[in-house]
Amino acid sequence: MKIWAHRGCSQNYPENTLLAFEKAASLPNLTGIELDIQLTKDRELVVIHDERVDRTTEGIGFVKDYTLSELKKLHIYAGSNPSQEIPAMEEVLDLIEKKLKRGGLKLNIELKNSVYPYPGMEEIIVDMIHKRGLQQAVVYSTFYAKSLEQLYMLDPAAELGILDSKVSDCMYKMRGNCGAAALHPFWRGLDLTAQQLEGYTVRAWMTGHLYPEKPTGTLLNLTELEQKGITDVFLNEPEKYLYD
Repeated sequence: MKIWAHRGCSQNYPENTLLAFEKAASLPNLTGIELDIQLTKDRELVVIHDERVDRTTEGIGFVKDYTLSELKKLHIYAGSNPSQEIPAMEEVLDLIEKKLKRGGLKLNIELKNSVYPYPGMEEIIVDMIHKRGLQQAVVYSTFYAKSLEQLYMLDPAAELGILDSKVSDCMYKMRGNCGAAALHPFWRGLDLTAQQLEGYTVRAWMTGHLYPEKPTGTLLNLTELEQKGITDVFLNEPEKYLYD
């Protein structure tokens, strides 16, 4: 089973922050890091999951209505660690580029464009990744099949994953020629058999507890998930499953 850090190490550190990504990048045997991107009012790529800033910062409103400099004034509580801020995508790449190029680490970039389409976001992220020579280390994913189709046209060699709740819906979108090569379903949405999923990359996402919520203490049975056809999992607490 391949293990990815979902929004970084997001159980013990604030999600989608440089702190969470730094902790994830230091883990042995981690396959990759997953993060979410959106566009600011001044068309800068930032890393944040929700369309609004309300849940993770003291601010109120939509990411798309803030400029990058305005977002940088917001704080993300980090407990005993220094307060964090919403990172620009360039900052995250600065932090982990060496690991992506030489350390075998991969990066799953989820385009958060199923609510607001953010026209031009595909071109901006593909150009950014190409300028750094990171194409081989990146997987792009989104719930929005038209966006994947656009990514495919921009970079036919890019690795694309289609998101949805049910794996059958992921499969349906994939067969619509959006360019996806991997299925990214909710882990409880496996409505196809392991035999039907054989030969596919199936990266399952969880919900679970995010910082600063307390975890349940129970671990997933990865062997059971593998037997259902899942090849990869996005986990909030990957450090509990990895070891030297």
